[in-house]
Amino acid sequence: MAAFLYRVGRFAFRHRWYVALLWVAVLGGVVVVATRAPAAPPDSSSIPGAEFQNANDLLQRSFHANPSGATAQIVFVAPHGQKITAARYETVIGNVVAVATRSPQVGSSDSPAQTHEVSRDGSTAIANVDYNVVSDSLTAATKNALQNAARHGRDAGLTVEVGGDALQPQASDAALLVSLAVDVIVLLITFGALAAAGLPLLTAAVGVGLSLSGIIALGKALGLSSTTQSLALMLGLAVGIDYALFIVSRYREERARGRDPEEAAGFAAGTAGSAVVFAGLTVIIALAGLSVIGIPTATKMGLTAAATVAVAVLVAVTLIPALLGLFPRAVLPRAVRPRGARGVRGDGESLPRGVRGDGSPRDQGGSGGDRSPRGNTANTGSRWAGFVLRYPLPVLLLAVAALGTIAVPAMHMRLGAAGNAILPASDTQRRAYDDISKAFGPGYNGQLTIVVTTSGTPDPKTAAAAVARKIGATPGVVAVSPPQFDAAGHVAVLNAVPAAAPDAQQTATLVQAIRNERPAIKAATGADYLVTGLTAANIDIAAKVSSALVPYLLTVVGLAFLLLLVVFRSVLVPLKATAGFVLSVLASLGALVAVFQWGWLGKILGVPATGPIQSFIPILLVGISFGLAMDYEVFLVTRIREAHAHGEQPRPAVISGFRHSARVVMAAALIMMSVFAGFISNIDILVKEIGFGLAVSVVLDAFVVRMTIVPAVLALLGKSAWWLPRWLDRPLPHLDIEGQNLEHRMAPGTATTGSLALPAASEPARQGLPGR
Repeated sequence: MAAFLYRVGRFAFRHRWYVALLWVAVLGGVVVVATRAPAAPPDSSSIPGAEFQNANDLLQRSFHANPSGATAQIVFVAPHGQKITAARYETVIGNVVAVATRSPQVGSSDSPAQTHEVSRDGSTAIANVDYNVVSDSLTAATKNALQNAARHGRDAGLTVEVGGDALQPQASDAALLVSLAVDVIVLLITFGALAAAGLPLLTAAVGVGLSLSGIIALGKALGLSSTTQSLALMLGLAVGIDYALFIVSRYREERARGRDPEEAAGFAAGTAGSAVVFAGLTVIIALAGLSVIGIPTATKMGLTAAATVAVAVLVAVTLIPALLGLFPRAVLPRAVRPRGARGVRGDGESLPRGVRGDGSPRDQGGSGGDRSPRGNTANTGSRWAGFVLRYPLPVLLLAVAALGTIAVPAMHMRLGAAGNAILPASDTQRRAYDDISKAFGPGYNGQLTIVVTTSGTPDPKTAAAAVARKIGATPGVVAVSPPQFDAAGHVAVLNAVPAAAPDAQQTATLVQAIRNERPAIKAATGADYLVTGLTAANIDIAAKVSSALVPYLLTVVGLAFLLLLVVFRSVLVPLKATAGFVLSVLASLGALVAVFQWGWLGKILGVPATGPIQSFIPILLVGISFGLAMDYEVFLVTRIREAHAHGEQPRPAVISGFRHSARVVMAAALIMMSVFAGFISNIDILVKEIGFGLAVSVVLDAFVVRMTIVPAVLALLGKSAWWLPRWLDRPLPHLDIEGQNLEHRMAPGTATTGSLALPAASEPARQGLPGR
């Protein structure tokens, strides 16, 4: 692998203009196709075979309704002490409904006079508007008509709020721009050169642009919703910047060792590029594994995100070497760009006496630490690793205890969807939700839709009415609407109002109780029924995710373990890696519960109200976090194994690995955390929770697991960490991602430039910690 990528890197460097223009042409072509592509479909929560899905399909066939279409609940509240049923207010309500329905996108509407949706105290009434399209497809004219209608009612003295999802607020990109600014600062501090900081941003932009354009172009054909675009943007930025960061850092390191630019680019692609490829593969495996849970939405999100990561890997190992060929010196610190008197950089220019290719002073027979200003971070990493190696057991126990404490709230996690209840009080949807709860009861916002099939019964209307009475007698049901039949007279629909709120555990118990009563009711009436509605759908999705979580985790961890076994040629290192991941993901789930379900730090993080964790979050968080965690594992441990493979004892190898990778891993973690944190302000609660969960997961995994637990465990294991049974060693392929074969191809003490051999810089002296 290292040799292949070495040749790819040198080819891209040598033919830099062709490679760069090819990527530009591909990006431009896909963007053109995307601009002409039809609009993407809405987010869908369909699950083939689930009861709510079967009921929705039956509704669509029988009533030609679109269960996924946008809805608007116009809530009217009379002034204090007055009745909404007063004649003057009935006229106002009629005018409001008439204005709101002035759009060809309206499918049906009804006023309180038709449905009698008036509270018992007469203070509040509800009008309903159903649309033929989803909320994302509503035109500005349609939304303006709805807003103008509400304004007309307010001018007449009523309190008017609009619930449902027709006026779904749009997300702001301000926080994402701030996170990108933070990324620029981190890259500038890490590299100390504007070109080196800008190159990862440029290549990440190319990868993200290509991925998003591809998703938009294929959105209609493959059913890729806007949520898949948000996830692709989130991951594409994070891994795109990080992968470039690792390769550019290795290029600068190879230049510091005396290699010429082309050779340095080849070595960077062969070593750091190999780590990028296998780190990317773990992310792809984790994301593609979402297809095993049987939820089409999760499958599409996983596969599109996996494709985005694959694009990021291709960009990293081809476009970055090409850009390094265009700017071979600009990515180096300023200290080495002027011509000096002594030392040859390898591209024909001189280096100042005592200065290495990355601007740090050459070692004069001392330790090999980087003594440049930016090398302080590397020295800090070495010192931290040395501290952990001196006290491995206490450090390990403390880190595990800290993660276990943070993970405790995860034991109380509830899955579901709170809907408009978690929106800020400034949103009209949230105010409408509160007005309905106050006037009609909390369960009115989460009504259950009962679809009754009466074919085969002698009197369908009597059978449907009997079903309504029996469901109405179920404990926890406060009201049931009269059955409404389709044109054929064989399918009826009625609504049941729970006593508890949509996200309450009592409502989930009620749905299960109604379904459990089905055999007895069918035996008594001859009619069958299905339970659906948004509340029932959320309950079914949560149950599906909960049942699929453990098989998914075992599948992903098992496949990734095999991949890491091949990469590290060790049994215990992959076990350590997966165990550390379990700790970090449980801790991130615990933090998620503490903030979004319990409300801790909610105001600081912009969480206006608490509610259950969105059903898809655990699956997505496990998949994405596992892939990203293995990124840091591969990048960090390959440098440790590289030092060990070159003859260092286990403990000095850990120090050496940290000296070379600590700064880059810390910068990568900060960049990823910044990107993910930029999505916490997103109005979509799913995206908000993903952003928060991934930001926490990255911080805990990078700084607590990979940079604390990993060296502690390696210190305790010593040489046994790299143990591999002989019977397993023989069949495993030798991938050589550390680049040993590349080093052996050269004559000792030389670095090549094309067919020429130049004296290589001396290797840094290994630190003299006693081996274990």
